[in-house]
Amino acid sequence: MSSISVLSQSSAILLILVLSIIFVAVGIYYSKKYKGLNNYLVANRDVGTFSLTASLVSSALGAWILFGPASAATWGGIGAVIGYSLGTAFPLFILIFLGERFRKLFPKAKTLIEVIRIKFGKKLFKLILFLSIFYMLIFLIAEVTAVSLLINYISGTSLWITASIVILSSLIYTLYGGLRASIFTDNIQFIVFIILLLISFSYLISFNSEQFNIDFIKLNKPALLSSDYMPNFTAGLTFFIAVAATNLFHQGNWQRVYAAKNNVVLKKSLFFSFLIIIPVVFFMGFSGLIAVSANQNIIPDLAFFSLLLKEEAIMMSVIILILAISLTVSSIDTLINAISSLIVVDVNKIINFNGDYLKLSKQIIIFLSLVAFLVSSMGFSILYLFLLADLFCCAAVLSIFYSFYTKSLNEKNILISIIIGLIGGLLLFPSPDFSKSLLVGIILPKEFVPAFVSQSLLFSSFIVATFLPISVWKLRG
Repeated sequence: MSSISVLSQSSAILLILVLSIIFVAVGIYYSKKYKGLNNYLVANRDVGTFSLTASLVSSALGAWILFGPASAATWGGIGAVIGYSLGTAFPLFILIFLGERFRKLFPKAKTLIEVIRIKFGKKLFKLILFLSIFYMLIFLIAEVTAVSLLINYISGTSLWITASIVILSSLIYTLYGGLRASIFTDNIQFIVFIILLLISFSYLISFNSEQFNIDFIKLNKPALLSSDYMPNFTAGLTFFIAVAATNLFHQGNWQRVYAAKNNVVLKKSLFFSFLIIIPVVFFMGFSGLIAVSANQNIIPDLAFFSLLLKEEAIMMSVIILILAISLTVSSIDTLINAISSLIVVDVNKIINFNGDYLKLSKQIIIFLSLVAFLVSSMGFSILYLFLLADLFCCAAVLSIFYSFYTKSLNEKNILISIIIGLIGGLLLFPSPDFSKSLLVGIILPKEFVPAFVSQSLLFSSFIVATFLPISVWKLRG
């Protein structure tokens, strides 16, 4: 990614440091009066509507929204925009029903994995535990990579500098204060980034007033709005399934389900979060449609910024930097605390450790954060690995959550269905260049496979991984 260097490196680093220090100070100060493991994991189960809503939104919207939706829109059209926005928000809507049911059936639980262990057994429990930690580690890497690339684009600051500051500051207050500190800082970050997003949106629309409409897209890139443009369908459904499935396994969401003061607070918070997230993600995606309509050679990852920073405005660059840091830190602290809770509550059911599991979890989190730092500071594209993590979640999502509404699925049936769904999805999962898969192009020549499948491998792999398990239920049922 090239750099426009609107801000000097020293200015950018100073801003990052100041913001990080503020979040650390606030998080530690607030959490001092709250102690104990229950507070660390589920904030004593007494979080109110505003705090819970702000935390849910902050956790769901990371720095990825500045890149992902707009980038996807440049090739996936309006379908990708709709799929991305609904996929991000839909899990929160589903949790309105699932959350209440889980709180009723397992009132003392702290993690989704704990619930699965209680209901089924250790085999399925181990599989889902691995899946959840793997997914959240990839999410952590993605967030740090996104913000590091953005700061590099604005100021030329080395990736490792941004990555180290953001990770270290998030670790300090999150490992000290747990979920309570995470939720409180999320509240502040929520207010900050909502204000800054509104400023950015206002600036974006006013600066591109002649372009920011459907007619401009129809005139310059009509395919992006056309029902005949296949990616509008395949990309939209792919993003919806992938994002929705993975977020249902996000332990950060389940921690907040159990942190709610009562079911009324939980339902209100989830519904408000759902309503807030959809227009935010949709608008970011729509900006990508406008950007590629204005310049067909636009770099997808820079679609949003090409509209916002065309004058290389210093003030707007500062706003974007503050926005990005707030978004990133709010997601990272959620992920750190979520992984920590899984280690404290669930890993101790697997390994025999004669010591303090809370201390052990912090040590493991520091190690995983080091891994995230090393990967993100190299600037690798982690989209492919992210999609692979999504595939794992898609293979498990229907079997796991439907099992809480029926007695026909036992641990063995669920394990078999997940494995078969995963195998089916992996056979079709595309190579890094998306040109072939294990089944299409390696085991079988492309001409032996329907054209739609060979041309839509990613879509096909997610459809198979998600829905093949249903056929297994019926065959064994």
